[in-house]
Amino acid sequence: QVQLVESGGGSVQAGGSLRLSCATFGYTGSDYCMAWFRQAPGKEREAVAAVDSDGTASYGDCAKGRFTISRDNAKNTLYLQMSSLKREDTAMYYCAADPIRCGLRYDYSYCGQGTQVTVSS
Repeated sequence: QVQLVESGGGSVQAGGSLRLSCATFGYTGSDYCMAWFRQAPGKEREAVAAVDSDGTASYGDCAKGRFTISRDNAKNTLYLQMSSLKREDTAMYYCAADPIRCGLRYDYSYCGQGTQVTVSS
């Protein structure tokens, strides 16, 4: 059974930074593509960043220049380093994984429960 557990969310002032983590269980993480998504109340889900099994990263427009996705295959953990945070980054952030599907798409097979990020001015 594949499980994804996010952590690292919290409240931060605009301009600050946070690092989200996603611990993975139940599979060989290095073989999977992984991604971060977010959803704010009343808004559609948004693709933030994705990283392939070979480490190739891609970013949504909301993340370019401010966020960095990375993975530590030895620890089976996915990260999202977020800097220069804005109020509009406030959302629930979810990590996702899939053995085949990669990139900024919305049909990953596995998804965590999310971690809340709140940015105040």
